Amino acid sequence: MTSESSWTGRIDGTTPEHLRWHQAVTSYEPGTDPGACVFVGFASDEGVRRNKGRQGAAHGPEALRRALSPMALGAPVRAFDAGTVAVTDDRLEDGQRRLGATVSDLLDAGAFPVVLGGGHEVAYGTYLGVAGAARRTPGTIVGILNLDAHFDLRPDPVPSSGTPFRQILEADPDVRYAVIGISQPSNTNVLFDTADRFGVRYLLDDDCEPARVATFVEDFLAGIDLLYLTIDLDVLPAAVAPGVSAPAAYGVALSTVQAVCDQVTASGKLAVVDVAELNPGLDIDQRTARTAARLLHRIITRHGGSGIDGLAH
Repeated sequence: MTSESSWTGRIDGTTPEHLRWHQAVTSYEPGTDPGACVFVGFASDEGVRRNKGRQGAAHGPEALRRALSPMALGAPVRAFDAGTVAVTDDRLEDGQRRLGATVSDLLDAGAFPVVLGGGHEVAYGTYLGVAGAARRTPGTIVGILNLDAHFDLRPDPVPSSGTPFRQILEADPDVRYAVIGISQPSNTNVLFDTADRFGVRYLLDDDCEPARVATFVEDFLAGIDLLYLTIDLDVLPAAVAPGVSAPAAYGVALSTVQAVCDQVTASGKLAVVDVAELNPGLDIDQRTARTAARLLHRIITRHGGSGIDGLAH
């Protein structure tokens, strides 16, 4: 399923100095332009529903595309859209497998996948894509850096938006998991104990001073071979990101989140990124969607395909 209709907007001209995102993105065809950014939507509310959250994130991918479309490009980019994986009839696990297959194919083609969620159950699908990539050799250490107010390590027997990272850590000993922005009041002691048991590194939102965050990220990057960055928009203060299932009472400053994005993009290890929990029905003046689009704009335009070779070690 393609999403060309979402990439629309004002046209001031067709030469490089006039370009906007909607003029740069075209439909993805396998074998075209290795190294390019490729968008993939994941339209799912099922994980949020199972986690008893406020539904609406299934509309996130199209809202993200619409928010990114009119943004002006400082330089031409190579960008494609591979369409949207939609979860229907409560078949979350099937949707995650389909997303994983898509991400694996893109990574093996040398692309930089940018996955647009969807609830944070998108994370397990994105991970399956990294794990299944033919170019991930045995012993490659995958780092997952989660910008999030929640651990998403719940012990629930049924997978949801609250379980993906426990599922990943239980399945893959070569994954290292770190979280920036954990809200203590939003995570029970059981979740902190689970994080400790799995060796999860984390920073509380109270401790996210810029210098401390930069050191945390630097130390994490030093111990991994390739990075999967996942951005749960509820890491941001509710005034910045009201359109999420669980708005943050405190949150991490946008400038700090942006600095993390800059740091990991510059590392050369970033292989894939996803954005989760945008709920357009709860947004105010598209505030959350525009903030997320601004972060993606910055990551993609600074990435340049630099992290793709991290899949081969």
